Amino acid sequence: MLSYYKEGKISLEKIAEKMSHAVADCFAIENRGYINEGFFADLVMVNLNKITSVNKENILYKCGWSPLEGVTFPAAILKTFVNGNCVYASEEDYGKVSFDESFKGIRLAFNS
Repeated sequence: MLSYYKEGKISLEKIAEKMSHAVADCFAIENRGYINEGFFADLVMVNLNKITSVNKENILYKCGWSPLEGVTFPAAILKTFVNGNCVYASEEDYGKVSFDESFKGIRLAFNS
């Protein structure tokens, strides 16, 4: 989606609306999809001025491979927050890559 943003085809606000708000609304996921007090903070901070290429050296999957290997993205991930916890911090943002493998997620709750 950030490729389309860089090409001027979609705004950052529309990306957040379609990929976060709309998903939470469509599936009636409780306390997610928005930056609101009392909601779980599931966020990604990106550097829109830096490109990233996926390669074996920067893959953090336990399996050690990715179907996206060799793909170049028009932005770089600085930090990833899940449930308000920083689970990833990039070398650029943190001085070294930090990845919290011990973090356990929380089961999603759905409105009935």
